[in-house]
Amino acid sequence: MTYILGIESSCDDTSAAVIKNSRVLSNIIANQSVHSSYGGVVPELASRAHQQNIIPVVDVALKEAKISKNQLDAIAFTRGPGLLGSLLVGTSFTKSFALALDIPIIEVDHLKAHILAHFLNDDDGSKSPSFPFLCLTVSGGHTQIVKVSSPSDMHIIGSTIDDAAGEAFDKAAKIMGLPYPGGPEIDKLAKIGDAQAYKFPKPRIGELDYSFSGLKTSFLYFLRDNLKKDDNFIEKNKADLAASIQRTIIEILLDKLKKAVAQTGITEVAIAGGVSANSGLRNKITETAEEEGWKVFIPGFKFTTDNAAMIAIAGYFKYLDKDFASQNVTPYARSSF
Repeated sequence: MTYILGIESSCDDTSAAVIKNSRVLSNIIANQSVHSSYGGVVPELASRAHQQNIIPVVDVALKEAKISKNQLDAIAFTRGPGLLGSLLVGTSFTKSFALALDIPIIEVDHLKAHILAHFLNDDDGSKSPSFPFLCLTVSGGHTQIVKVSSPSDMHIIGSTIDDAAGEAFDKAAKIMGLPYPGGPEIDKLAKIGDAQAYKFPKPRIGELDYSFSGLKTSFLYFLRDNLKKDDNFIEKNKADLAASIQRTIIEILLDKLKKAVAQTGITEVAIAGGVSANSGLRNKITETAEEEGWKVFIPGFKFTTDNAAMIAIAGYFKYLDKDFASQNVTPYARSSF
């Protein structure tokens, strides 16, 4: 059996997890509430909080897993993409801890880890996709369609040319005066709103790529024009606005995903990333799968946001291949795959 400690520090959550092979023994996450008053993540504050949190979080993860640090076979860490200050904390801690224990370190790409979270064994009865499969990875910083041929062979076949879907959710929420983070607030309101109340334009982007900057702009102008007529327009129609913008974003996502399935012939489809927690997306992709004859895989809620269990499972696959990193490795802000 193999014990992997995973370390995740790409943004504002400090997380540590321990897995035994693919089985999750612990998955601890320390959130940073300090950013809510700023309406977004402040990089400097995030890195300082990681420095305070990382040792206690790792300690709790090991205790909950009921193993000692000397039983670890390797430490996997997020190398990127993300905020460099935050990544440096996780990278530096991993190097030092592994050096003291005389065990290898394993660098993990954050986006690949989101996809490989589908292979975690958490006794929840969920099944893993078979290779090859398509994965729609959607978060605040990324929107991609990835062809996954193996844990080490992933190819992006579609990506956003500007903004991510998660950013579109958060920006729409901010324009409407909703609290940060805005995505969950939009989702909550959408459940009681009329998704057909308002129509917003969809981008015309070639192939399998996405664009959300135009949608954000049109939503802003739509609200601006209606607020000129009625100062209380947003407050009166908040739920309908949320439901309508959410429907539009989901339709944009799934239209390209359907095109990807048609082009590749791959009918096993997964979703991953923070936006995969959105109830509208989860319901719509399930409905689409039934209509199109897909086999769909949806992650458990605790594995949608940034977490170290997904880093650990990505590290486990690399461990099997003896794909280790050197002590000279440095983090990167942008994805390398």
